[in-house]
Amino acid sequence: MTAKIPATIVTGFLGAGKTTLIQHLLRTANGRRLALIVNEFGEVGVDGEILKSCGIESCPEENIVELANGCICCTVADDFLPTIEALLNRPQPPEHIVIETSGLALPKPLIKAFTWPEVRARVTVDGVIAVVDGPAVAAGRFAEDPDAVDRQRRADEALDHESPLAELFEDQLAAADLIVINKTDLMDARLRAEAEATVRRECGEAAKLLPASFGAIDAATLLGLEAAAEDDLDSRPSHHEAEGEDHEHDEFESFSLEIPTLVAPGDILERLRPAIAAHDILRVKGFLHVAGKEMRLLLQGVGSRLQHYYDRPWRADEPRAGRLVVIGLKGLDRAAIAAALGAA
Repeated sequence: MTAKIPATIVTGFLGAGKTTLIQHLLRTANGRRLALIVNEFGEVGVDGEILKSCGIESCPEENIVELANGCICCTVADDFLPTIEALLNRPQPPEHIVIETSGLALPKPLIKAFTWPEVRARVTVDGVIAVVDGPAVAAGRFAEDPDAVDRQRRADEALDHESPLAELFEDQLAAADLIVINKTDLMDARLRAEAEATVRRECGEAAKLLPASFGAIDAATLLGLEAAAEDDLDSRPSHHEAEGEDHEHDEFESFSLEIPTLVAPGDILERLRPAIAAHDILRVKGFLHVAGKEMRLLLQGVGSRLQHYYDRPWRADEPRAGRLVVIGLKGLDRAAIAAALGAA
């Protein structure tokens, strides 16, 4: 076991704060040589680009690998295993591997990949960390609501199953060794208690809960759990096990839009908020160009909560073009959303 390289899987629903948590982890790694695998859902590698711009010496840009060809739990053999092997076979392999899954990924198939002979002898799953959007959970967005399910069932006789979002959320919690209830700065004591109670009902008995604001938990806490999760699969149940290893993501879709240069950041916010409400957009993220600004504007949104800031100067070799990724349930009206956002 001591010869194996530890790997940490960071899972969590769209916009829970996984990338922010990993940024803090990298900054507090105290020189430990890390490699990072980022799995995007969407056409634009926003999360990978955010992390590459950190400039952290212990995790240089060449140690950040993006898998943008589909959900990591569906492309284990084609994408993930070759990536892991390539990292391990470097002249100076990493001391710890951190994997940020897509917000739509099931964690258990990924854990099972570490039982493959090519990987098992050389890597162990140090721990699975689930990042939870505390205010969303407190509001019941991903918790069970029997009354709402019953109303839906009466309205549609064909609907006799749980929401796919709820199942995904439960699978992520059930697989976790450590659950970070993020965005506590947006909750009072009552809402925090409600979020913790909801999470505790769905997670494994051994899982630990930690509160966080802006994902600020140090690497010393997140790394070194020594869970060996690949040897503990039976205690990590999944809704999808009866369906086999493969599952579809037909419930979700994503697309990217080119956004013309903005006069001011507020312009896009005024367009986004009504579009999110009208089309039930789950997640929006991307980079924008603001006229007269030498810095790139990073925008992230979860539901109606939007955050934006200038993250770095535009490079001389890149076009100053805006692009947003929109993620939601299948059936999004792309044309209407594009028109609402003034997309090119």
